[in-house]
Amino acid sequence: MSGLANELLADLDDLSDNGSADYEEDKDVPAPPINSAPNGLKRKAEGDVDISEDEEEAEEEEDVTGKGPSGSLVFEGGVKPAEELDAEDVQQMDLGAIEDVSSIAKLEGSKKMSDILKEIGKYQANPSSVDAMSLPAHLNPEYTLIVQANNLSVDVDNEILVVHKFIRDHYASKFPELEQLVQDPTQYIRAVRILANNEDPTKVDLTGVLPAAVIMSVLITATTSSGQPLSDVRWKAVERACGLADRLEETRKTIFMYVSSRMNVLAPNLSAIVGTTTAAKLLGIAGGLGPLAKMPSCNVHLLGAQKKTALGFSTVTQRRHTGFVFQCDLVQQTPPEYQSKVQRTVGAKCVLAARMDLERTRRDGSYGQDLRDKIEKHIDRLAAPLPAKITKALPIPNDGPKKRRGGKRARKAKEAYAQTELRKLQNRMAFGEAEEEVGAFDQTKGLGMIGVGTGKVRAGLGEAKSRAKLSKANKLRTAALARAAQGGSTTSGTATSLTVTPVQGFELTNRAAAAQRVKEANERWFAAGGFSFVGQKGSGNQG
Repeated sequence: MSGLANELLADLDDLSDNGSADYEEDKDVPAPPINSAPNGLKRKAEGDVDISEDEEEAEEEEDVTGKGPSGSLVFEGGVKPAEELDAEDVQQMDLGAIEDVSSIAKLEGSKKMSDILKEIGKYQANPSSVDAMSLPAHLNPEYTLIVQANNLSVDVDNEILVVHKFIRDHYASKFPELEQLVQDPTQYIRAVRILANNEDPTKVDLTGVLPAAVIMSVLITATTSSGQPLSDVRWKAVERACGLADRLEETRKTIFMYVSSRMNVLAPNLSAIVGTTTAAKLLGIAGGLGPLAKMPSCNVHLLGAQKKTALGFSTVTQRRHTGFVFQCDLVQQTPPEYQSKVQRTVGAKCVLAARMDLERTRRDGSYGQDLRDKIEKHIDRLAAPLPAKITKALPIPNDGPKKRRGGKRARKAKEAYAQTELRKLQNRMAFGEAEEEVGAFDQTKGLGMIGVGTGKVRAGLGEAKSRAKLSKANKLRTAALARAAQGGSTTSGTATSLTVTPVQGFELTNRAAAAQRVKEANERWFAAGGFSFVGQKGSGNQG
């Protein structure tokens, strides 16, 4: 059992040794002393440096998790990503005392670069089939080459930055204002090659190298520049550096074309969202499509996050919790205040695209393009300005009747507080006539036009439209009561039930019942009766 464990540990040691081999043939060559390390590794501070308690705790955590001060977490099966040089750190280098650029730029001609370029040429001549590219990462030899080539492109970019700084420091004595006019490293190197060491820079042709507006600024500034021509030795060093930069740029383009072509086959949907370069970095550090697809979406944007040691300086300007996803064009084109939110959205969409690529569906990258369109719409919504506040004009005073709430409840409330017809008459006065008053002493009220002309104190009913409408059941009930009142006998208001008789005096009788008995007797005995004509006495007509 112990023999098996020893063999496993030995295999792991071999893997770690192979993965961490980097420019072994160049380690024995002593590098000249410069202010910053050219290979991208951060120098440790010399002497005693006061470190706060927080930084000491952070270093202890790094020792436990296995991450260095500028390293990032590498998952099982993944490849450690290449460390990118910070442009600000490169600007702080002083390379004016270096005579030969090959002493600081050692990537070209190294064994690592030669082996990777050789493998790239082999696979470009005989590309792998789609079935071979669909295999898992540990069974696909080209997958490892893609990740290594992507890391090599990062090293090439770092080398170009250092060479550019070397050229600037040496050519500054000839044309110190050029570095302010041309900020792009590639354009600066090409402009230096064209301008060369000529005493009259206005005779050179910069067309096709710089934009027209920049060319005019360069030529005008060159005529008033305080620079002096370079010596032959110094110009030869600058010229060799320019040639090295051109060769590195061609190598970078070759690597980029290869990685782009293979990533479009390996992970088309993921590449459609973040680009082929960032997609290769994500797959390299995650260990393949499978681990990336199984990873929680909240962790994807942290892949490749670098922890930089501040050494007592402020950490306000440092980008914390940002990784490879932060480098894609979607996040870089977003306004700074929304970049943190957008990178989390992009990380979540990357997991969905990786799952689609792992299932080998939608191989044309249409799913990834749809996700990218959704992200762009999300960015547009975030960056869209708030709707302008509408200033509503004040209404015209007394502009017609106001709208009131209608309905049965509102009508009843209106009728309860409405002005009656009697109050309306009281508020009116006849012109030239004194109104009548009621009351006593000093508490009197005028009657207005109440009773004027008619003599009636009771006022008429209100308008018909202000009356409450009866329901159908109430209408039927009211009609029935009216018919019953019309069918019965009308009784006088002065009628009484007391009767005075000569025998009993006052007697309480039911006159309605007596009248009903008389009516029934008449209908019984005299219903069929009639009148007959009888002749007068003494007439000749005899019956």
